[in-house]
Amino acid sequence: MKVISTNIGTSTTIKWNGKEEQTGIYKYPTNKPLFLNTEDVDNDTVIDRRYHGGVNKACYLYAAEQYDYWKNLYPNLDWNWGMFGENLTIKGLDESTLRIGDVYELGSALVQITQPREPCYKLGVRFQDQKIIKQFVQHNYPGTYIKILETGTVTIGDTMLLKTQSTNALTIHQYYEFLFAKEKDQRTIRLILENDALPNYKKERVKNLLK
Repeated sequence: MKVISTNIGTSTTIKWNGKEEQTGIYKYPTNKPLFLNTEDVDNDTVIDRRYHGGVNKACYLYAAEQYDYWKNLYPNLDWNWGMFGENLTIKGLDESTLRIGDVYELGSALVQITQPREPCYKLGVRFQDQKIIKQFVQHNYPGTYIKILETGTVTIGDTMLLKTQSTNALTIHQYYEFLFAKEKDQRTIRLILENDALPNYKKERVKNLLK
């Protein structure tokens, strides 16, 4: 896997339900390296830390290969890397092979795969159409958040190399499917509860689903 673009954003004012609010989803490419800190990316904007940033969501990665799919659906947008609010656009990122708990060397940082991105209305605001929320869920390529085990710098052209594969087989793709499935697979529930890298609050939500 390879870093195609490094993206950061500033606070942007949007209107939602008749009210003005701030968001950091408007990220754009920068030619500067990004420093991955323990709870966010240096010089980036994180507004609502209830849902963004923090140890388990310090940085968001999205696959470069998915852009063509979305460009076909939304051809009239002003397209550039960072459209999904990702800090790092990665070539070769595949949610079906990324295990939650996998450890990667990313630039000079050491990072761990933690959870998929769950879309909210702010993605719809950026795409000027709230239909993208349902489309994003159905498309099933959500990208991934990472935990920073060792801080470091990432720049365009850097590689993302697997250092340690999780012994727990739960992938980003599998967990994302589970989140929105009407029928909850029991094997997946067990993988979730046994996964040390998944945040505890995520596990608490599925404990009562285990039969």
